[in-house]
Amino acid sequence: MKALSQKRRHPFAGVALLLLGLLVTGGLYAAATTINEAQASSETQEYSASDIDEGEKLFAANCASCHGINAEGTDDAPSLIGVGAASVDFQVGTGRMPMQMQGPQAQRKPAQFNDEQTQQLAAYVASLGAGPSVPGEEHLDAEEGDATRGGELFRINCAMCHNAAAAGGALTEGKFAPSLHGVEEKHIYEAMLIGPQNMPVFNDANIPPEDKQDIIAFLKTYESQGTPGGFALGSLGPVSEGLFVWSGGLALLIGAMVWLTSRSS
Repeated sequence: MKALSQKRRHPFAGVALLLLGLLVTGGLYAAATTINEAQASSETQEYSASDIDEGEKLFAANCASCHGINAEGTDDAPSLIGVGAASVDFQVGTGRMPMQMQGPQAQRKPAQFNDEQTQQLAAYVASLGAGPSVPGEEHLDAEEGDATRGGELFRINCAMCHNAAAAGGALTEGKFAPSLHGVEEKHIYEAMLIGPQNMPVFNDANIPPEDKQDIIAFLKTYESQGTPGGFALGSLGPVSEGLFVWSGGLALLIGAMVWLTSRSS
């Protein structure tokens, strides 16, 4: 006991205890996060063998040139093993994949595949490894969500990139956060699940399904309101509004000066 008491007074004892506490806390947090993520992505969706077979054919004909014949990834595109059906449904359903051309990020465009083909591609990729599944209809009904609470969640987690009005915004290196107006409820949910492009992942351990539904309710409510106050001006707030007022005011001043000088002559 005397020896321990002496070591307690060592000048580095506090530092050692602090480091030990940080290691233990970090280890427990990492373990808890791993468990939560595993629970959040444990929902699986059953696909028929025929869907998987047809999806494999579609993949070989349209995706393998970039992602590899076994979806293992190449220098041009990442591996799709373990990304789940939700990732395929989002990327293909919004037309981002296959990409039209190389660029900073895949852009939304008309979908190349119909709903059945998209489901078949999702079935094949889902068969390669466990990952987030396509959300069920029970989580997508905006009328069942709380738009007020969803607005709070959106402003906390999403507005810094997508703009408080969900109009989108610029990021670095030519990338951007797209507008969320006109996006299907399913694709909004899937984007939160998989974190496409530069978006962080908000799995069900971070934002539960009922919170995602509230965010969808807010976006759809805001979208339905239009712009009752007048011109939207890109919904960029004081930047575009100030520019509009400055340009309009300057034009009026110049016009007044021209009129006064023409009258005096």
